[in-house]
Amino acid sequence: MPVIRLYPSGNEIPCPNGMTVLAALEAQGWALPNNCRAGTCGECKVKVRSGTFDQGFVLDMALSREERQQGYGAMCMAKPLSEVLEIEWGTVDAKPTLFPPREQVPHVVVDRMDRTPSIVELRLRPLDEPIRFWPGQHMQLGEQPLHPMRNYSMANAPRPDGELTFYVTREPFGQTSSWLTSSVDVGDILMVNGPYGSFIGDPAIDTPVILIAGGSGLAPIMSLTEAALRRGFSHPVKLIFSARTPADVYPRGQLAYLERRYANFEKIVTYTRHPHGTDCAQEPHYHGRLPSLLPSMTVSFTGTSVFVAGSEPFVGDCTNAVRALQPAAIYTEPFTDQQGDISSLSILG
Repeated sequence: MPVIRLYPSGNEIPCPNGMTVLAALEAQGWALPNNCRAGTCGECKVKVRSGTFDQGFVLDMALSREERQQGYGAMCMAKPLSEVLEIEWGTVDAKPTLFPPREQVPHVVVDRMDRTPSIVELRLRPLDEPIRFWPGQHMQLGEQPLHPMRNYSMANAPRPDGELTFYVTREPFGQTSSWLTSSVDVGDILMVNGPYGSFIGDPAIDTPVILIAGGSGLAPIMSLTEAALRRGFSHPVKLIFSARTPADVYPRGQLAYLERRYANFEKIVTYTRHPHGTDCAQEPHYHGRLPSLLPSMTVSFTGTSVFVAGSEPFVGDCTNAVRALQPAAIYTEPFTDQQGDISSLSILG
C-alpha cells in the first residue's frame, strides 16, 4: 500500500490503492485546504518533493503548467503510484503552515443582513485572486484614515469563489464597527488584509470536539465547524452558544441545517438575559452565565478537544470552568477591545 509522507514532520499516512491523497489524509484526520474536490479550484495544491502520482484531470486555472513543472499537484485528484509520495505539509511539529497574508485585496460587499439587534452579517467576494486561509483565522477590515483596520474572524469555511462571511458587532463608540454596520452597503468595495491568527487547532484531532462561543465569537467557531463536518469529521461535535436572549441566537437557518445534515452535530443554547414570558420551548436551552452553567450541564469534557471564542472575560471564565471539571486540550480565541472596536486576537492554548 502506498504511503504519504509529510515533510518536514516525517509523519506517514497509508493511502489505499485507488484513493486520492486528500481522501487518505482526511481519513486519518489530517486536513488539507480544499473546496471543489474535483480539480477546478486549486485550493489543495501542494509541492510534491519525491515520488510519482497520477494527477488525474485538473483544470489549468487550478494548477498551471508552470506549477506542474515545479512539482506541484492538486491532492483532491492525485493518486500515488510510487510506494512513498512525499509532500510539503506543515511544520516540524506537524502543525499547518499558515498562508502568507496579503494586503489591500479588493472585495465587493455582495450581501448584508441584520442577524440580531446588535450583529450584522457581511458577505464579501474578491475582485482579485481569493485569499487562502485556514478555518478559524481572521482578516482585517477598515478604510484608513477614518476607519482603522480591525480584526474580524471569518464565519465560513474556505470557498472556491473566495467569499468571506463576517459577523460584525455594533459598537456605539467603535469607529470601524460603526462604519461597517451603519454605512457599508451592498455593492461597496472593501479592502481586506489577511489572513492572520493560529486559532485552527490540531488538524490531526482524533477526539470528540466541544465548541463554546459567546456573541460574535460564534464566527470562528462556525468556520471550524463547517470545515470539519464538510470534510467528514466523524467524532461528535457539540456547539454550546451563549446568547443574551432568543433574539440574539444566529444564524438559525445554518445551525438547523447542520443539525439535520450531520448526525454527529449538536447545538446547545444558553441565555443570560432571557425575558420573562418569552416562549423558547422549541429548542433546548439553559439560563445563566455559561461558565457557571457548565458544571450542571450533561456535557462530558473527558477526552475531548475544546475550542472557546468570545470576549476576553468570557473565554477566560469558560476556560477555567472547563479545566476545573476535567483536563482537556483547550484552544482559545479571546476578542479584545481595541480603541472602541471589538477585535479578535488569536491565541492557541
